Amino acid sequence: MTLDLRPIESSMLLQELKKQAFNLPPSDRLALVSAIIESLQDTSISKPERSGAIRRMRGLLKTDQSAPTDEEVAAMLEEQRVEKYLQ
Repeated sequence: MTLDLRPIESSMLLQELKKQAFNLPPSDRLALVSAIIESLQDTSISKPERSGAIRRMRGLLKTDQSAPTDEEVAAMLEEQRVEKYLQ
């Protein structure tokens, strides 16, 4: 089965496209995914979207605890190494 990568008519709904994609053989679905990714690589993300995403990610990293000291980090790393290699 050959995958037709012509532009999709605007009348085709996303649900219809998904339904058709699930009916394709795996190799054709991979070709479709590749084509979609390729089309997105040329799309630029606007600066406001990017800065908003960065703010949200920074918020995920916030904590009420203070940052660990160098000694505490060294102890955590040593503990992980012991668990990984000696157990």
